[in-house]
Amino acid sequence: MSTQSRSGPWTLITAAIFALCGAILTIGGIMSVSHGGPVYYLFAGVVFLATALLAWLRNQAAQWLFAAFALVTVAWELSIVGLDFWSLVPRSDVVIILGIWLLLPFVSRSTGGTRSSSLPLAGSVGVAALVLLAAAFTDPHDISGTLPNDIVNASPDNPENVPDNEWHAYGRTSAGDRWSPLKQINSTNVQNLKVAWHIHTKDLMGPNDPGESTNEATPIEFDNTLYLCSLHQKLFAIDAATGHVKWTFDPHLQVNPGFQHLTCRGVSFHETPANAVDSSGQPAPTDCAKRIILPVNDGRLVEVNAETGEKCTSFGDNGEVNLREPHQPFTELGVYEPTSPPVVTDKYIIANSAVRDNGSIKQASGATRAFDVYTGKMAWVFDASNPDPNQMPDENHPVFHPNSPNSWIVSAYDKKLNLVYIPMGVGTPDQWGGDRTKESERYAPGVVALNADTGKLAWFYQTVHHDLWDMDVASQPSLVDITQKDGSIVPAIYIPTKTGDVFALDRRTGKTIVDAPETPVPGGAAPGDHTNPTQPMSKLTLRPKDPLSDKDIWGGTIFDQMFCSIYFHSLRYEGPFTPPSLQGTLVFPGDLGMFEWGGLSIDPQRQIAFANPISLPFVSRLVPRGPENPLWPDKNAKASGGEGGLQPNYGIPYAVHLGAFLDPVLLKIGLPVPCRTPPWGMVAGINLRTNKVVWEHRNGTLRDSLRGTAYPIGLPAIKVGIPSLGGPLSTAGNLGFLTSTMDYYIRAYDLTTGKTLWQDRLPAGAQSTPMTYAVNGKQFVVTYAGGHNSFMTKMGDDLIAYTLPN
Repeated sequence: MSTQSRSGPWTLITAAIFALCGAILTIGGIMSVSHGGPVYYLFAGVVFLATALLAWLRNQAAQWLFAAFALVTVAWELSIVGLDFWSLVPRSDVVIILGIWLLLPFVSRSTGGTRSSSLPLAGSVGVAALVLLAAAFTDPHDISGTLPNDIVNASPDNPENVPDNEWHAYGRTSAGDRWSPLKQINSTNVQNLKVAWHIHTKDLMGPNDPGESTNEATPIEFDNTLYLCSLHQKLFAIDAATGHVKWTFDPHLQVNPGFQHLTCRGVSFHETPANAVDSSGQPAPTDCAKRIILPVNDGRLVEVNAETGEKCTSFGDNGEVNLREPHQPFTELGVYEPTSPPVVTDKYIIANSAVRDNGSIKQASGATRAFDVYTGKMAWVFDASNPDPNQMPDENHPVFHPNSPNSWIVSAYDKKLNLVYIPMGVGTPDQWGGDRTKESERYAPGVVALNADTGKLAWFYQTVHHDLWDMDVASQPSLVDITQKDGSIVPAIYIPTKTGDVFALDRRTGKTIVDAPETPVPGGAAPGDHTNPTQPMSKLTLRPKDPLSDKDIWGGTIFDQMFCSIYFHSLRYEGPFTPPSLQGTLVFPGDLGMFEWGGLSIDPQRQIAFANPISLPFVSRLVPRGPENPLWPDKNAKASGGEGGLQPNYGIPYAVHLGAFLDPVLLKIGLPVPCRTPPWGMVAGINLRTNKVVWEHRNGTLRDSLRGTAYPIGLPAIKVGIPSLGGPLSTAGNLGFLTSTMDYYIRAYDLTTGKTLWQDRLPAGAQSTPMTYAVNGKQFVVTYAGGHNSFMTKMGDDLIAYTLPN
């Protein structure tokens, strides 16, 4: 080996680069080993420091050492992750870049390199680059397959008599299938879609609005008119063919920054049948033959004449029902927020509501109530924590049970069975249940099936026992009749959950039609609490097969990955349902869930489903009480909006800190980079005849991932699979549509294979669910691109309709 004495600027620069990288990796590597993480980062740090020294000494061994290190890295990464491109990137990008740096002629000469010493390094770097290149053409996360195209049921039940060309409810019908029989737009011509019209609601986020301000609405459509609610629950009636606004209605929402949510997912519709009577037997009022039911976040239900935009004055008090008073135990603004459209039967509006999460045990009740659709008179109640859940308020029982479990998303309804299916969550707090009563967990979380006329329980299915992970059922269940091999038909209900499991039940009885065996899960709850030894896990699932491990830890570079690895090994994690802890627990699937409020889209003719699961881990850390974390708030304390960060949980022994599993170092400078390797979002196709996932593909690009951060720049549109928040649409034209990704696109997919057939750029985030209808024989697809502030997509006010050219 030769050592040369003279050094120049490139010598010093190279030595400094390797010394800095080596110091970071060595210090981080020591931390990694101390937490039980990989030794590789410490090994890498020592190699980088040695390379820095040799480069400073202008010793050609610098290149030999780094060549050997590159080969060791290739062997290590292949043994850990195989040919997974995005997993290989942080394990090899810095090695390849610095290897190339050492090979640059002016750097090589200044660090003592020779032609003979450069050849091994060039070979090693080439091998690393070729491995990365080979991985770019494979994807171990991709599942290719073909869904069946044959029609099993050409005429699925339509008890609500929704015409093929209309969209009457949040999921088109109350069955929640988000499917349309229209097929003018289909997989052979969808690439020709063009914007038909584009309007602005002019309802944008204001200075008094909470951080969780979102536009999640799906319009409904009938009589050639769209009905849409905007951010502040303004109601718009829009000509479905032209986009012309016929009228608007403003409920004058009262809002403040302490609200946990500001959103409206949609509105409901009711048409008065001939000779209708109200719940007391009196002839139905005639002021509103067709009415829109509007949920308002300050705790009201408002009925509006669909033709005129005027209130239906016979309903409640001048067209409104106050859902906070007089029967809620706590009535301040923001504790009880209707965010989703209610189920509407021939007789009743069956209303649920979001209730403030993780604020205090002194919360409003989540009781479900039915109101006469004409008068607004309360007809029945289901108060889950009450020993008698159907007990109506009276002078001895003036208010509902405080902190009773609630349902915040849309319910489903079977008109033939006259059953309403309500997805339930737990009462707050979510991450500690030491004080919960038997009654408070009796119907949570899971789905309750109630008689729609009486509120009496038909059955209940629990999806999580003693929930400590915020695994409320966040999606509207979907109803579909499934044809069995013997030709018999089972009326099924599919319940997508945050855990990634899809529970399939007979909707008449609540009995499983897909096995969901009780499976042992980790124990060891926080002091004062307990865990259930098992949890039901459905055989129909999109949950990852294996628990997270070192191979799943990610970052843009080896440094980010190391920080994430240290973080990962500092947390408690023993797989799904690892209990919350004081040290911090990794929750995966996370609080956001694999299925959020978007649910499934089900084609009842082909008996297939289209889904958009997400996979972002979260971290929950219990925080014991202390001077800065009191058991009860100061009398002047104000509520804080949002569901991330420190949640006070007043009245129990712990607050809780919640957040996504992100690189802790980059987060300090405003870069929210996930610590789990992508994909973070997929599209999937499910055969409901076999209850198998047939295909699954990455969905979405990095293009807009930084738009809502401290560095609002555009990135290349590289397809990694990014999170989505919203729901899918499918049609008889063999198409699926989705708009809810963090990049601003509407996309159309071939339902048979999952292949992306078409996409169009949107002006803002579209964390909503698209819908479709036809006017004068012409089919339209509509999306509301209004953004989602806490999901970090651009806010907007754009309602956009697409159609085929004439």
